[in-house]
Amino acid sequence: MTYDSKLAQLGVYHTRAPRYTSYPTAVHFHDGIGTDFAQQQLRCLPADKPISIYIHIPFCERLCWFCACRTQGTKSPAPIAAYLDLILQEITLIAGNLPDEVKIGNVHWGGGTPTILSPEQIETLATKLKTTFNFNENTEFSVEIDPTLVDQDKIDVLAKVGMTRASIGVQDFDNKVQTAIGRIQSVNTTLACIDMLRSAQVNSLNMDILYGLPHQTHESVTKTINTVLKMAPDRIALYGYAHVPWMANRQKLIDESILPNGAERRDLFKIMADRLEDKGYHSVGIDHFAKPHDTMSIAAKNGTLKRNFQGYTTDTLDTLVGIGASAISKLPNGFVQNSPKSADYSIAIKNKQLATHKGLKTTQEDKLIARTIEMIMCNFSVNYDALKNEGYENLDLLTHPLLQIQKEFGDFIALNSDGFRITEHERVLARIIARHFDMHDTQAMRYSSVS
Repeated sequence: MTYDSKLAQLGVYHTRAPRYTSYPTAVHFHDGIGTDFAQQQLRCLPADKPISIYIHIPFCERLCWFCACRTQGTKSPAPIAAYLDLILQEITLIAGNLPDEVKIGNVHWGGGTPTILSPEQIETLATKLKTTFNFNENTEFSVEIDPTLVDQDKIDVLAKVGMTRASIGVQDFDNKVQTAIGRIQSVNTTLACIDMLRSAQVNSLNMDILYGLPHQTHESVTKTINTVLKMAPDRIALYGYAHVPWMANRQKLIDESILPNGAERRDLFKIMADRLEDKGYHSVGIDHFAKPHDTMSIAAKNGTLKRNFQGYTTDTLDTLVGIGASAISKLPNGFVQNSPKSADYSIAIKNKQLATHKGLKTTQEDKLIARTIEMIMCNFSVNYDALKNEGYENLDLLTHPLLQIQKEFGDFIALNSDGFRITEHERVLARIIARHFDMHDTQAMRYSSVS
């Protein structure tokens, strides 16, 4: 049996599984969790532990067909201004439910398109955050940037208010591919954005690239990744396109018949991954790459890499507070999500109430499984001694799934007295192996492809 046929037999080319940016995953959130739980969790946060904040800006001037994020299109400034006012009010509401001494260790603006905000609006939002919350001296502040919707004034004000990292959306530079996914973005436009960022002394750059898109070929992805390498970002997220039209109607505009199959997707990924590693980037997790000096490479090497709703991260803080429509918060004993509908979100905030729409309480069992899955996704191994040292109990819960994966993936995992590890060249199996530990999983759920 060939290596590829073995991977196919194990389900790599046809299995769909959660991305495990949280556990339990968001598909299990329910409306039995409301504002009372959110308030209780916020008010009981330990005052001596910093937290992270995520700001969701859902607006885009164009709705890219590949995107499955909670976004809405607008070319009018009016809804953006109205939404920003709600965000400012929600910041006040959140702060009113936090212990006074809590500090902010990380801030991330995502979307949507945060750079749809005007320079004045960017400064207003950043100033509100800094005057409402207590920031650490070394607070990291990252922003997702659309190169087609940014200018020098916006970059300058982002640098002025303390942005430390920019995440630049690219996806693919091939014209045919861009047309097929509804995202036209030239190399020159992207280069201009990078030049503006570097001239503003924002030197930590991340770039998002997709594989598995229509019309991608070995030649086209090679050209794209070579172009990316010339731009020399510090980090590269090489995501597999998740075709989930049952969740994102706009993806129905993409012709499924021209999407690469599972084996072809793996080939496209391998071409780009090999090229990145040849040029000195370190492989991080299942789909990230970083320069050796980057904190993400260092975290992967020393075992402190983490995973949250933005994917792989060096953010080691336990609490993440989401602000904005559809934003998700990770709290000590569960998750809460704001209403994804702008009207419902607006009503709640205007009534001076948290906009909690649904969520999930987590048990001690959930927390053990969450950490186990994070180890698999970040370190490709599970270490029982480490789990015990971190305070986790009832590790017997891991015995049955471990027996299952030993039976199914015996050739591709190495057992030891402290746990197991996935062998180096089989890390593509991480999501499938992690799913064996998922106590909430149901085959009725529909997820993205693991390949």
